[in-house]
Amino acid sequence: MHVSRQQNETARTAERGPRARTRKLMLETATRLMQSGITPSVSEVAEAAEVSRATAYRYFPSQAALVHAVVDEALGPILDWSSDSPDARTRVADLLATAMPRIDEFEATFKAALKLSLDQWAQRQAGTIGNEPLFTRGHRVDLLKCVTAPLQGTVPPRSRERLAQALSLVFGVEVLIVLKDIWGLTSEGAQSVAEWAAKALVDAAIRQAESEA
Repeated sequence: MHVSRQQNETARTAERGPRARTRKLMLETATRLMQSGITPSVSEVAEAAEVSRATAYRYFPSQAALVHAVVDEALGPILDWSSDSPDARTRVADLLATAMPRIDEFEATFKAALKLSLDQWAQRQAGTIGNEPLFTRGHRVDLLKCVTAPLQGTVPPRSRERLAQALSLVFGVEVLIVLKDIWGLTSEGAQSVAEWAAKALVDAAIRQAESEA
């Protein structure tokens, strides 16, 4: 079972009044716990929010569904980002300028979500995950396809896809883990390096396409 953003949106639309308030309370509680470095279970969020477990599981039937909803809330404007610029360099710079400060603000939340993803990977390797729904991460795929769209007709499709894949290495909480935790950079420094690397990757893809043409 994969938990999609569309499923979460459908659940939100269906809820009004007290139901919406209860769901909001659970999301706020889960966000607070994740911002403190915890990857909470549905039961732990229910206890912290003073909501019955039965009620909590009606809103979020699994830890994956809960964390997915929290991540979507934390991503906020990033998920709505789009660009009409005809230049891929401009698009990637705009995306990073929009996304990286938000990712930095909710760094602990995204790290907690990453921990769940890694824990589930380890459980799958060990064959112990059972029927637990998987927490999937993939919002950056569509965003980076939008970034590389202006290169259609200039860069071959396979090269555009490879560029989007390469850009995914300099976009996301993983960048902060490397540049802040390992290199000791500030948030601003990490964003600057990410922007420089992204532009270099776009330039390299364009140069290669021109040389092959």
